[in-house]
Amino acid sequence: MIKHLRGVWISCLLILGVGPSAGWAGVDSDISSSRYPSIQAALDANPGKVVEVAPGIHEIHDTIRIVTAGGGLVGSGRIIQMDPARPIVRIDHASGATLRGLTLTRPEGRRETESEAVIATDTHDLALVDLRVIDNQTRGAAIELRNCVDGQIRNCLVQNYQRVAVDDRTATPDQGFAFRCIIGTGILIRECQGTLIQGNRVREDRLVATPEVKRQHGLGQIIKKNAVRGRIASQRDWDRGETDNWMQGTAIHVGSPETTDNTQVIGNLVERAGQGFDIHADHVILSQNIVNDALVGMKAMHGSKHVIVTGNQFIKNTLWSIGMMPGASSLPSRAAQGGQPARAANVDGGSIIANNIITDFGLGQTRWIWGEENVGCPIRFDHGQVPENPPLVDVIIQGNLVYDTGRDTLIKEGKPEVVPPRYRYAVLVESGPSAPVGLHFSNNLFHPGVRGISNIELKP
Repeated sequence: MIKHLRGVWISCLLILGVGPSAGWAGVDSDISSSRYPSIQAALDANPGKVVEVAPGIHEIHDTIRIVTAGGGLVGSGRIIQMDPARPIVRIDHASGATLRGLTLTRPEGRRETESEAVIATDTHDLALVDLRVIDNQTRGAAIELRNCVDGQIRNCLVQNYQRVAVDDRTATPDQGFAFRCIIGTGILIRECQGTLIQGNRVREDRLVATPEVKRQHGLGQIIKKNAVRGRIASQRDWDRGETDNWMQGTAIHVGSPETTDNTQVIGNLVERAGQGFDIHADHVILSQNIVNDALVGMKAMHGSKHVIVTGNQFIKNTLWSIGMMPGASSLPSRAAQGGQPARAANVDGGSIIANNIITDFGLGQTRWIWGEENVGCPIRFDHGQVPENPPLVDVIIQGNLVYDTGRDTLIKEGKPEVVPPRYRYAVLVESGPSAPVGLHFSNNLFHPGVRGISNIELKP
């Protein structure tokens, strides 16, 4: 009887996917890299097959390339890219490719790079699962998908993905200056359709926004200016030669607003970012995520239409937690004229913000950067950046909670103390020629800021 029950228990474990043959959740491999001179040699000898990377450390000096459909790498090995000028893994035109379980990193002294840990292009049905991408400190992205369809990035850890660099905006008439900043993106998708970004952990433990880090790296210093100030550049920053906008890193960026579509960003945890989620795309679901201690929780702009922001937790943000606004790339439609083809509208709106919780606002590590304790507003709807931007239109805002944590008391000098809100308004709606139109508020609970609940009447 005991033997029978044990057999049933083992059978149940195997059915549930627990056991040696189910280690990669359906992606098994009987091809081991240990039988070949290198991981790349194993891939080249087995096109279209998944190779298991042997346990242990694997130093590489070139990029591992997956270029055939169905190919991939699985395993518990640690791949260390010794050349800072090269990506670690590149996947091109390899539909159905898989990366699973690996640790991808760079050695001390060579961690700053211009390259990705993983870049995938022109690929359908890609799966990046259970990866650990550590210390790929890039001004680009640690993981990037470009022109991919139905790709998945699931249950990955992206840790310490940012670096100090110069953000040069002298080539655009909108800005016209270059400045030192913290920059880098954890996960980036561009020109992609049907992407799932789920269950990832994206965090920065190294370049944390402290006054010491700012002084050490000269962050915010404007090092180059055009002869004429850009049309949306701050006059104050221009005159003093410094900007407070030096946290340019983004945990998860959904880009290419005129081509990226049908994106799910679900159940991710972001910690210590400049921006948690930066959305420039249509038909996006941003749900069940947590953003903890970021300058900005999320924003949707530059032509982001039909975005659902629901069921998220935003904690310890400073400027805003949820923001929607047009950007410089937001443009109306245009008929063909002269040598110019017709242009489809790239506008913002038709979106829903529902059932989100915003807490501890203004209490994070970035609260000192902008010089005021109550400079931010948890929910923000802004006007266009330039005159040709169409306004943000038709947004439903319902069932959200902005909670003033300070009224529950904070510990100051060893004693509980009620402190005022660290925000001006719970909701800020900017005015101007391209001010938002058609905002509908219902069933929200907004604790007032130091100036009240909102700068306008919130109508249903």
